[in-house]
Amino acid sequence: MHGLIRSIWNEPRPPDPPVRTWRDWALIGVIVPVALLEGALRPDLPWRVLAVALTVALVPTLLWRRTRPLAMVAIVFGATSLIPLLTGGQAPETGTQVYLLILLYALFRWGSGREIAIGTAIVVGSILLSIFFGRLVSADAVGAFAVVFSAMTLGGVFRYRAGARMRELDQVKLLEREQLARDLHDIVAHHVSAMAIRAQAGLATSESRPDAATEALRVIEAEASRALTEMRAMVRVLRRNEPAEWAPGRQLTDLRQLAGDARSGLPVEVEISGDLGDLPPSVEAAVYRIAQESVTNARRHARHATRIEVSVTADETSVRLRVSDDGDTGPGRPPVSPGYGLIGMTERADLLGGTCEVGPNPGRGWTVSAVLPRAGVTT
Repeated sequence: MHGLIRSIWNEPRPPDPPVRTWRDWALIGVIVPVALLEGALRPDLPWRVLAVALTVALVPTLLWRRTRPLAMVAIVFGATSLIPLLTGGQAPETGTQVYLLILLYALFRWGSGREIAIGTAIVVGSILLSIFFGRLVSADAVGAFAVVFSAMTLGGVFRYRAGARMRELDQVKLLEREQLARDLHDIVAHHVSAMAIRAQAGLATSESRPDAATEALRVIEAEASRALTEMRAMVRVLRRNEPAEWAPGRQLTDLRQLAGDARSGLPVEVEISGDLGDLPPSVEAAVYRIAQESVTNARRHARHATRIEVSVTADETSVRLRVSDDGDTGPGRPPVSPGYGLIGMTERADLLGGTCEVGPNPGRGWTVSAVLPRAGVTT
């Protein structure tokens, strides 16, 4: 039990809470007129002017509910608990103050474990004070606790769902890193093998050809430099807390393997044009992997499609990939969502300083477009 309490207390805040958006201002723009309208239509409201003023004064706390959830809860429940001391025990409350439940939701959704524990104590203490001073009878207290803890539970549920989603994405990225690491291993092993062969050849011919050793050393130096570059990339790949890195692997010539006839799936037409010589292995691998994932998705989801077209072109600065199909774009086709395949494609393009986009064509079909810098990422 002590370990559980410590774990909850030390729970960090969820990363990257949303900043204030136009929706927050729109929410305030709705709540304030509603509070003023309630004050105008309810002459029986105790301490009507003070109640409306208090309701409106607490509205801005919604703007900081994600970044400072504990402070906002403390301000709201501290004010609503202390004001009755100035009104002879009568609580100047309005029905519009129900928006304060949003703060409780935000506390459990965006607060740290420590903030959640302290905030819960403040809320429970505020309700108990209301019961002690007679502002809340026991029957109403049960309802108050039920509503309060419902809002808190909802925040906890969404927090758990978001955390589960992040863990799934981390797992996908980990699997991607493993694939990239395998690709890097193959490339580094190739360089090391080349160095060993050249060294053996240099030793074997050194007596008959004295210049062979010098030539072998030049080749070994070049291969060692390439291997060192790839090894540096491998180290970054295997650091789980760092962004996944690109890795060389497949080549552009392997794109021909994606083609297939109607018996094995939708036929794929591959067109490669432009100056594609001297591309870094990382760029070639990224183009192949993105094309492979795009073709797989098209074969899986393109309804009534007859073909898939894969086009790769290059100029002096960039390499462009376009994968399109002529399937239906109606409601039968799944909408674009940040699925794991799309996340992997986007991440590969991102790490090379490029872009990857997917969407419907003006007529029929869908297209995946990726643009990668020709030079790739320097290490």
